[in-house]
Amino acid sequence: MSDLLKTTLLGLFFGTFGTTLGGIIGVKFKKTSNMFLSFILSLSSGLMTAIICFDLIPEALKISKIYNVILGIIFGIICMIICNILIDKKFNVNRATNFKEQLLKTGIIVSIGLAIHNFPEGLAIGSGFEASATLGLSLAIAICIHDIPEGISMAVPMRNGGLSANRVLFYVIMSGITTGVGAFVGKIIGGISEVVIAICLSFAAGAMLYIVSGELIPESNKLYDGKIPAIGTIIGFILGLVALNL
Repeated sequence: MSDLLKTTLLGLFFGTFGTTLGGIIGVKFKKTSNMFLSFILSLSSGLMTAIICFDLIPEALKISKIYNVILGIIFGIICMIICNILIDKKFNVNRATNFKEQLLKTGIIVSIGLAIHNFPEGLAIGSGFEASATLGLSLAIAICIHDIPEGISMAVPMRNGGLSANRVLFYVIMSGITTGVGAFVGKIIGGISEVVIAICLSFAAGAMLYIVSGELIPESNKLYDGKIPAIGTIIGFILGLVALNL
């Protein structure tokens, strides 16, 4: 088996295993209270904020100038706004009267954002294996671990929005496949332009920033009017910080 195929399969396995495990956990949270659902969404927002602040943007700034990073962030935000508009039209979401469809839309937006986010993670795995097997494997395991709560954040709103468990798991697995694609690309072009890598990282950061500020936080506050959303965000942020430093 060629090194390229091994790297791609490893990226695919680790990219889908973590999100799938999180998805399996998430589909068990059917018929939950609004308080618990609010906590899960706010926890996810904290985790994503930590990834943005301590992983994606710092890595992008290390290898490129700030204007390339800002450009990538803007593109990521625009991409997610377009996705949001298209999904609103698809589901004809009315925030005032159609709670379940709004929740489902949040889950779909999160899944798209995580699929975008997983591509540069795959690039990191592929580039890591190009440097050494040890580095590539350690990156893959770390990414797998922090993909678990991401799978939960995707599955919970989808499941509570009315999707069957099988469909939820299908979307969760599909979002992880982009890690394998990224690993394939990263292995082929180990010497890829650092500007391109930085834009990919910051693009993912922008997409996730929109998800946090435009979907997860507003929905968690809408679900429960109390301190739970703030507490969940803080706990998620701390957990994300710890996970990124394991």
